[in-house]
Amino acid sequence: MSNQKQQKPTLTGQRFKTRKRDEKERFDPTQFQESVVQGLNQTGTDLEAVAKFLDFSGAKLDYRRYAETLFDILVAGGMLAPGGALSDDMTRTNFCLFTAPEDVKTMRAYAQVFNKLIRRYKYLEKGFEEEIKKLLLFLNGFSESERNKLAMLTGILLANGNLSASILSSLFNDNLVKEGLSPAFAVKLFKSWISERDINSVAASLRKVGMDNRLIELFPLNKRSYDHFSKYFTDAGLKELSDFARNQQSLGARKELQKELQEQMSQGVSFKEIIAYGKEEIKKSSISEQMMIGIVWTSVMSLVEWNKKEELVTEQAIKQLKQHSPLLKAFTTQDLSELTLLLRVQDYCYDNIHFMKAFQKIVLLLYKVEVVSEEAILKWYTEAHLAKGKSVFLEQMKKFVEWLKNAEEESESEEETDED
Repeated sequence: MSNQKQQKPTLTGQRFKTRKRDEKERFDPTQFQESVVQGLNQTGTDLEAVAKFLDFSGAKLDYRRYAETLFDILVAGGMLAPGGALSDDMTRTNFCLFTAPEDVKTMRAYAQVFNKLIRRYKYLEKGFEEEIKKLLLFLNGFSESERNKLAMLTGILLANGNLSASILSSLFNDNLVKEGLSPAFAVKLFKSWISERDINSVAASLRKVGMDNRLIELFPLNKRSYDHFSKYFTDAGLKELSDFARNQQSLGARKELQKELQEQMSQGVSFKEIIAYGKEEIKKSSISEQMMIGIVWTSVMSLVEWNKKEELVTEQAIKQLKQHSPLLKAFTTQDLSELTLLLRVQDYCYDNIHFMKAFQKIVLLLYKVEVVSEEAILKWYTEAHLAKGKSVFLEQMKKFVEWLKNAEEESESEEETDED
């Protein structure tokens, strides 16, 4: 047998050239821009014709590759250089958003152009959001009129759900904030948005992307207070936005307060000290006793890992509430606070199904330790209860309420006898 290594076979033959379509195409938007500009110059101010042209051209032009160029042209008339100036060496059109009349009707029509384009070519959606983010960063390079039109258009697109509120992060840019461009732009944008929908739509969109507590960042650090925010937007005719920001501030403060109370309770701080802290917060933060009793209730109930068995969870709840009754009593000095607590108990028992059968026993305990009065219980029963679990809870309380009414009648009867 030969030890000589067997030679491996080799391929021989003609070397093929790489086909042209397989070569990486060089990024060159010049021809693309010329085609789009020519089409816009022909359609002119007829925005329905513009929408049809864009729809038809998507089959011939590479929208995916040149999305940024396309949006630059539709907004500014040509390709934008860094900073927002139009590129000098490129063809441009006078038929674009920035040259259009500055009125709501025209801005709505332009919003429809973008809406139709993106619905037809879904892959442009992300590129469009990136374009708007970029344009917001370029605000300093645009005229006041151009900024106004962009703000109105953006507000309408946000209202219609064509954009995510995350694009607003560009307005927190240090330079824009420092020069006062961010709040001025925000006024126009939010007016446009609210006029198309309402403040609830704005609030929901901001919460969805975690922007609900960030609007104060529209102002520089030396003006970053809720008082300044409130005055600025109220004076600009946006009181509803000012109120929304105030509510968000209050909500944040309540969360922090609840967290602090829970920590104090879990660390074994004396009830006397916790009560003093709570009373001080009521004065300092201008919150009502009704709000405070809600926070105290939530804090007390959050300290325990509850059993999943109904019969055991009731025992747990009674023990926990009896132990913390001095705290509950300290913040139910007003009739409305007592009623607020009863409503919080009802809400909690309904939302936590294992507590459904515990409601009556909890209320009875609160009555025995003098946290809630019979007047508060009767008012809750007759007229002030929530709709949540209403039939179940009223049935649970029926016998106790009857006993309270009878006891009240007997007491009145005894008083009359004594007078005689």
